[in-house]
Amino acid sequence: MDIIKVLHIPNHSGSTPAMTTGPASLIGKKYPAKQHARNVQAHLAQKLGPKGQDASFFMSGEDLVYHQYCDQTKPMRQNRYFYYLSGVDIPGSHVLFLGKKDHLTIYLPNIDYEDVMWSGMPLSLEEAAKKFDADEVKYVSDLEADLKAVGSEILTTDINDFNKKFSTFLSEGNKDFFYALDESRLIKDEYEIELMREAARITDNCHLAVMSAIPIETNETHIHAEFTYHALRQGSKHHAYDPICCSGPSCSTLHYVKNDDEIEPTKKSILIDAGAEWSCYAADVTRCFPINGDWTKEHLEIYNAVLKMQQVTMAMIKPGASWDDIHLQAHKVLIEEFLKLGIFKSEFSAQELFDSKVSARFFPHGLGHLLGMDTHDVGGYPNYEDPDPLLQYLRLRRPLLKGMVLTDEPGIYFSPFLLEDTLKDETKVKYINKDVLDKYWYIGGVRIEDDLLITEDGFENLTGITSDPVEISKIIKAGLDKGAQGFHNVV
Repeated sequence: MDIIKVLHIPNHSGSTPAMTTGPASLIGKKYPAKQHARNVQAHLAQKLGPKGQDASFFMSGEDLVYHQYCDQTKPMRQNRYFYYLSGVDIPGSHVLFLGKKDHLTIYLPNIDYEDVMWSGMPLSLEEAAKKFDADEVKYVSDLEADLKAVGSEILTTDINDFNKKFSTFLSEGNKDFFYALDESRLIKDEYEIELMREAARITDNCHLAVMSAIPIETNETHIHAEFTYHALRQGSKHHAYDPICCSGPSCSTLHYVKNDDEIEPTKKSILIDAGAEWSCYAADVTRCFPINGDWTKEHLEIYNAVLKMQQVTMAMIKPGASWDDIHLQAHKVLIEEFLKLGIFKSEFSAQELFDSKVSARFFPHGLGHLLGMDTHDVGGYPNYEDPDPLLQYLRLRRPLLKGMVLTDEPGIYFSPFLLEDTLKDETKVKYINKDVLDKYWYIGGVRIEDDLLITEDGFENLTGITSDPVEISKIIKAGLDKGAQGFHNVV
């Protein structure tokens, strides 16, 4: 399987792919909510036996909430557990699954006729029945009676503002229920995979647009705006997470969201970590590039080191592989590259450097994480109390399984904050050539991130935007050659 892929897609105003209605392969199909409920039921049965097989569970979605002292509502992000069991993005909805009867009911909010003149008629029950995968669709006015009629325990995740009216009938916080939900969400079905492919396709276009728009990107905010503009054009109205758009030394901050510094030529490097969302499913992609299209010697050295970390670890990915081992291999590659560059002193062996844990301050985060409806998706079981600094922030601590989607995102960072203690610690600084290290501070950091679906014998890379530094340079320079007049106007 090719590790580096090159994507050539028109990407400027007027030629960006227009808004779509989603993957053509899903036309006429419903989000498989009923099967998802059965998945949860099956995992409950593994834990609880017949009691789990007959279990009933209930979930409330998010509702619109007003800003204090204001008649505007806060942005709504649908509860992911609720969406998994319903496929419904309508505020104020609920779902009930009766395990014994194998019956799924979706409850939509009652029609507020006072609101119709402002917002129009909501989805009717008949329209909802055609759209959603449920045995019944009812209004919330029927919900209390239906819950009362169950006559046995009804599991839910928690009692909150959206379901407290029905709390008498609900049992919250059952750890086996959370386990069943998380294990069910862990393995993606074909419908979910198609949604993630769509999110990835849109994200590819957006990253290419950012790389190509260098003539108008004079502030980090412009990068953010360029990505958002092209995502919106393609129908993705929400980011999967707050975009990280940084330049120069700020690239050493892992979750930098300030996104408003000037992009000065002296900064040399840009990092963008951003992903579009499609129907509540996420993409998560990071790319780095030189501001003027020409890699500096040090920037390219570090970029190639990170690229090698990704290539080596990708080659290890298949069902049954240990993510711990793959992550630790990334550290070993970093150490080998730092020895070649002279950042680590050659008098120490690669094994000595690995055992010293000194690489943790240059690669402080995990190699990757599960991806799905959440950017850091459920089911990874991280151990943030792990005393090993190489593993402490690894978000996925289990063998790989077919149907998982995860990120492979190695990085190397030159952060004064992270390295301050190391450079003052005689037991650590002895491994580092400080004079060589000083040449790399201006880069800030490099991270390369792709989204991978675990297959029968390896993986499918959902990310199409190139990570080849030569191709990236060509894209940047093509944008510069076209000039600012070739792009849409920016206010």
